[in-house]
Amino acid sequence: MTNKCPLCFEPASYFSGSRDKEFWQCSNCAAVFLSSKYYLSPEDEKNRYLMHHNDVNDPRYQKFVRPIVESVVKYCQKAHVGLDFGCGTGPVISKLLLDQGYKIEQYDPFFRDQPGLLDEKYDYIVCSEVIEHFREPAKEFKLLRALLNPGGKLFCLTERYSPEIDFDGWYYKNDPTHVFFYQDRTFEWIRDNFHFPALTIEGRLVVLSA
Repeated sequence: MTNKCPLCFEPASYFSGSRDKEFWQCSNCAAVFLSSKYYLSPEDEKNRYLMHHNDVNDPRYQKFVRPIVESVVKYCQKAHVGLDFGCGTGPVISKLLLDQGYKIEQYDPFFRDQPGLLDEKYDYIVCSEVIEHFREPAKEFKLLRALLNPGGKLFCLTERYSPEIDFDGWYYKNDPTHVFFYQDRTFEWIRDNFHFPALTIEGRLVVLSA
């Protein structure tokens, strides 16, 4: 059996599954993804997000996003304009950066749907626990690349998959809204095919430079 990868559109093969889920792996970019027949409805997906208790003042939540905040502070200036893409119900990254005098807008298709923000250009974009939700990653990364000014940076936080991980026992795949999983090779494919000149990966933090 084969399926097509939603990122690079190359053939994928059956990878893992159970009665309620079925995953495929791309032969080209090495991504692992959930079969689309198991996607939640938009209403159920939104309700799932509403179950998250994302308090922007929670020290644990702030610590969780600290790597991406510190990276923005390291590489970007306060005069730069950023976008918190997929900010969700608790835009903690925006809060922490705004508290330090940075300029950042918030966009989320469910909770802060302001399409006009996607007509602008940004010096940096942050995606914290967002890209694993992409059902159409090719479309989304094309958009993110187009939103960046020359020299801009895309900061992503996500859990990467690697062959050393027992996928069947991997907690990260169990969230029903997590549908697309990246390996290092996947990000290298994104770098090369969406024309990002540079890529750095440090743990959960992935930075693509425009």
